[in-house]
Amino acid sequence: MPAPPPVSAARTAMRTGIPQQHTHNGRVSEPLFVIPLWADLIAVGLGGVQGALFASGFRGQRRLDLLGVAIIGIVMGMGGGLIRDLLLNVTPVTLQSNWYLLTATGAALIGMLLAGLFQRLNAVIVGLDALVIGLFGAFGTSKALALGLPPVPAVFVGVCSAVGGGILRDMIMGLPVAIMHVGSLYAVAAAAGCVVLATTEAFGLPLVVAAVIGVVVTTVIRLLAVIFDISLPEQRALYRRKVAVETSAIPTVKP
Repeated sequence: MPAPPPVSAARTAMRTGIPQQHTHNGRVSEPLFVIPLWADLIAVGLGGVQGALFASGFRGQRRLDLLGVAIIGIVMGMGGGLIRDLLLNVTPVTLQSNWYLLTATGAALIGMLLAGLFQRLNAVIVGLDALVIGLFGAFGTSKALALGLPPVPAVFVGVCSAVGGGILRDMIMGLPVAIMHVGSLYAVAAAAGCVVLATTEAFGLPLVVAAVIGVVVTTVIRLLAVIFDISLPEQRALYRRKVAVETSAIPTVKP
């Protein structure tokens, strides 16, 4: 008769509601963390739309064709999940189902075809962008915690997942990486939400509830940073520039 799983694994299962995977000798190899498909596809789809809108409005020396816009949309939609799973050394879930690539591609096409309409709804797009950051950050941190990572590395994985799509986008397009330059709080908002998630989970809150709180915190901080033109100080001088160009259409409240 196989030996029962360790106490720590049983405690993790009770707190997170995540089933445990057992090896032939009864030991737990790793918890099976399953992000709801509908939630993951929403994040992928919104990311795909965001990437296509960014690429459609790009006015560099080398203009993008339809394939280029579609590729950027797919990278934005799937990049965060790929980076998350690579950091966690698990099989990328986005490559285990047809729906991820189909959703990212479809969302990129929608964003490309309706770019003019979406540009007039800039406030809505910024709100969706904040939500996408929160979703990817929460998914990354939650999965890392469920796999047994300590809180600090779990937060790191969550932040990389939240900003990973944007980093890949900028690298592919040959642009400066946005999160490394002065602008509204992007990575900071993701980090705040991930820290809240990891902290509340450590104090015994169910992982799903902690993830929802983390998404809300990230979204609110990101929106407040855009509305009130809040950013970290510039490295060379304590001087605050205006937020990123894509959010400049939103009315800014000066303190």
